[in-house]
Amino acid sequence: MHYNCLIVDDEIELSKMTAEYFQMFDISTAYVSSAEACYTFLKENTVDLMLLDINLGDGSGFEVCKKVREELQLPILFISARQGDDDVLIALSIGGDDYIRKPYSMSILLAKVKVNLKRVEQMRKITEESAAAGASGAFGGASGASGVAGASGMAGALGGASASDGQRLVMEPATMSVIVDGNRISLKAKEFALLDCLYKYKNTIVTKDKLFDEVWGDSFYSDGTLNVHIRKLREKLEEDPNDPKLIKTVWGTGYILEV
Repeated sequence: MHYNCLIVDDEIELSKMTAEYFQMFDISTAYVSSAEACYTFLKENTVDLMLLDINLGDGSGFEVCKKVREELQLPILFISARQGDDDVLIALSIGGDDYIRKPYSMSILLAKVKVNLKRVEQMRKITEESAAAGASGAFGGASGASGVAGASGMAGALGGASASDGQRLVMEPATMSVIVDGNRISLKAKEFALLDCLYKYKNTIVTKDKLFDEVWGDSFYSDGTLNVHIRKLREKLEEDPNDPKLIKTVWGTGYILEV
């Protein structure tokens, strides 16, 4: 069975209340209370997004995130009563897309979930239309290049990312990857969304507030959240992450993607 959201939290009553609240807004939601139950659920069902607590009865949410990331590319939003910045940085560095501290506001949590589900739906449509374009090229006499052009034509859905600047950088929404100097690099959902935003305003300074608004859906984040994701992108894209040539910091303002 398919669900929009899976909550993994040992606070069962809170999970139940959250699931019921989401259902009011047509977000199909299931919940489990342990790491093992999470793994079993994912073997038998599909989900678009996960809300994940850190302190689980039979394990750590950090370990769950790492294991899920080995198999699935879906938004993982941590929900935890742990307030320390170190926990936030760990959560984001291992593949988490967001960190919401408990007690959380249902309406704000819903807004964050909606932003991520919207991106999931955009990526799904791009993948489907890219596949359709590829099939059209195969049967319509056009070469395989037609399929590539079809994927690039979907740029508008994600801010115009599906384009290239010569051979330097090519964004591929259909596969959530980027080609840099001929090398294909797979990205996580939030990494791709962040790079997509920078690409949309390429060669222009993008403020931190704009990145928070467009990628995370609001501006109530610490710089640490953004810094971790920028660092991850640089580690994947740059020859020397400590001397970046693509994603450059504009101190006190934001970042610029130079292509």
